[in-house]
Amino acid sequence: MRNSVGWFEIYVQDSKRAKTFYEFVLQTRLEKLNSPEITMWAFPGSPENPGAAGALVHMPGMPSGGNSVLVYFSCADCGVEAGRVVSAGGKIHKDKFPIGEYGFIALAVDTEGNMFGLHSMK
Repeated sequence: MRNSVGWFEIYVQDSKRAKTFYEFVLQTRLEKLNSPEITMWAFPGSPENPGAAGALVHMPGMPSGGNSVLVYFSCADCGVEAGRVVSAGGKIHKDKFPIGEYGFIALAVDTEGNMFGLHSMK
């Protein structure tokens, strides 16, 4: 069975600021996607790997923050990434906590006002 989500987008107002934030917190590099009308920075991903790929998107008329979808990033230990959020300019909404047999999560807010989750099994 395939994962239900095939792609995600996190809407931002300042692409450079948001890119810097996510690269620092997740310790990864985002790749520029070519699009004539919108600015997109893709998270690492491959169609052959499990999970959903996605990108930071700046699109005129599409505000950031206040949305009702929560994206969770997979981590080895979500407390490590959560520990980088504040120094990257974001906020911790809820520190790492257990979710039973499903591991642990932490909830954070990025520099654009978007809440996102971090998930790990330890």
